[in-house]
Amino acid sequence: MANIGSYFSIAAIFIFALFTTSPSLCLAVRKFPSSETDTKFIKTWCDATTYPDLCFFTFSSYAAEIQDSPKTLTTKSLFVALNSTRLASKNLTDISKTQGLKPIETEALQDCVEEIGDSIDELKRSIVEMDETAGKSFAFRMSDIQTWVSAALTDEDTCMDGFSETATDGDVKANMRTLIEKVAHLTSISLAFVNHYAGANK
Repeated sequence: MANIGSYFSIAAIFIFALFTTSPSLCLAVRKFPSSETDTKFIKTWCDATTYPDLCFFTFSSYAAEIQDSPKTLTTKSLFVALNSTRLASKNLTDISKTQGLKPIETEALQDCVEEIGDSIDELKRSIVEMDETAGKSFAFRMSDIQTWVSAALTDEDTCMDGFSETATDGDVKANMRTLIEKVAHLTSISLAFVNHYAGANK
């Protein structure tokens, strides 16, 4: 019983850390919007995503940096998704090593860590490609980014499905899904931005 209690303590700490330390899930005290126009620009883009409230909550604090630049907003969204995915990977790895888990829970967590690792690689490739200006055409470059961010989102969805399809404890399943859903939602927002940016510059 103590081991199981230890597991839930770690899960609770992870949930707290995800919502309070991740730069993508809280409004950190840094730069405030330089103008109402900057904020409206972000809101317009966020309104076209599947998760407009999370989107605006996340990116409005970067308004002074983003201003009205579609490329800056799109690139920032990739960085936010990457940082959140890295945080999830680290904490899922820690939880998978916790004593008191069922073998099937440990296996599901390890599979999830592997999927999230692939997602990290795909988001990193997307960020590098966003900064490229030579070689490929804009359309070809954006097509690659769309493919990679879509793959990252698929990996995150696969991770969540792994918990749904196994005989995982209900609380374990709920906690893990909550954690990965946040990452998937941010990646979904980033994909929407990538698609919008690509389509507006054809």
